[in-house]
Amino acid sequence: MALFLIGLFGFSQQDEECVLNFSLFYESAKSKNFDAAYEPWMLVRNKCPKYSLGIYSKGEDVLEYKIEKAQGVEKVAYINDLVKLWEERLKHFSSKTPKGQYLAKSCQLQYDNKALLNKTDDKLYSCFDQAYKEDKTSFSHPKSLYTYFSLIVDLYDAKKKSDAELFDKYDDITEKVELEVSNYAAKLNALIEKESSGATLTSAEKKNMGIYEDWLGAYETVSKSIDGKLGDRANCENLIPLYTKEFEANKTNELWLKRTAGKMSEKECTGDPLFIKLVNALHELKPSANSAYYLGILKDKEGKPNEAIKYYKEAISLETDNFKKAKLNKTIAQKLKAKGSYGQARNFFRQALKLNPSDTSPNISIAAMYAASANNCGDTAFNKRAVYWLAANEAMKAGAAGKQSVERYMALAPSKQDVFSCGCSGEVIKIDCWISEVVTVPVVGKN
Repeated sequence: MALFLIGLFGFSQQDEECVLNFSLFYESAKSKNFDAAYEPWMLVRNKCPKYSLGIYSKGEDVLEYKIEKAQGVEKVAYINDLVKLWEERLKHFSSKTPKGQYLAKSCQLQYDNKALLNKTDDKLYSCFDQAYKEDKTSFSHPKSLYTYFSLIVDLYDAKKKSDAELFDKYDDITEKVELEVSNYAAKLNALIEKESSGATLTSAEKKNMGIYEDWLGAYETVSKSIDGKLGDRANCENLIPLYTKEFEANKTNELWLKRTAGKMSEKECTGDPLFIKLVNALHELKPSANSAYYLGILKDKEGKPNEAIKYYKEAISLETDNFKKAKLNKTIAQKLKAKGSYGQARNFFRQALKLNPSDTSPNISIAAMYAASANNCGDTAFNKRAVYWLAANEAMKAGAAGKQSVERYMALAPSKQDVFSCGCSGEVIKIDCWISEVVTVPVVGKN
């Protein structure tokens, strides 16, 4: 009984010490007095590691401050301690610590300080690769996804990774980025639809709209950066021999066929006989939106635009996911726009907007087509320039993303003096040709 009471008293005393030190540390950290927070934090971290998640969430702030202020050996020690802190969090609060997210944070910290830590690209890539493989779901931060891909490109350039490894990893990461974009777009679209219906968004929903838009912007940036980093390494000269060699072993592998046909389509390698073999194998294995789309590309190559459109429409009808369907509509629209088939392109762009209103880039593309047609679609010099009002109105629908386009088109449209001189203020002008829209001349006063 005496031993039991001594043990109980010891535990209680330790518990009280943890409560006191945690309180001292937490209040100091909240007020950003990290130097004062450090000692009580280390005491509670070492004695009672399971006491509170705050040891790790606020402790991270303490160490980040220390890292920022330190130099040399001291800085290295604090960086290593932050890596250790995340390991401890995973150990003691695993259910509240997404593994992929925290492993990736650890790898990113080491990458950002690789010269100081003397870390090689091989070691850093292995770090990211392990994080991705252990928990792909929560490994989702745009910066870490880019760093992960950037490292394999550097290793490829150093002849330490093969063509196949590089292209497979590109497919892995771009598919992961697309999945994250799809998730955030779905959340944002739900709020856009609610707002469009006339319902009032709560303050939390308005805040979330901004958050979702920021994440979508970050993923768009990282997607462009990944493509930029890959550059012309994935050119037809490299892709065709590699995929030709691998075709027989993979001709019944749906994922491989989809990825390979996609890469060859993206890199404009569709004139090679291998692309025809890939598309036919994919369509025979499982007719899908992808295979129908690629058949459309082949018909385009053969100079049969009507048959191509038929396959493109079939591809859209076969796709069940609205986000992918929107992307497909946009891709087809871009192909038609590049060929100068503006009327058809606009139809597909508008469908893309309907399916995924969070992506306003089709508005900018439609505006660009209007502007490109100004000289052909107006019957007088004034009306030709009036087309730029139409272009500006369309670009305006894209919000902040269309701001530069709006300014450019408004500068090309008739000026206030032009409107005053023609005496047509407030008149409605019919724009003919493929545009077939009306635009109202701005009302301009005498002054």
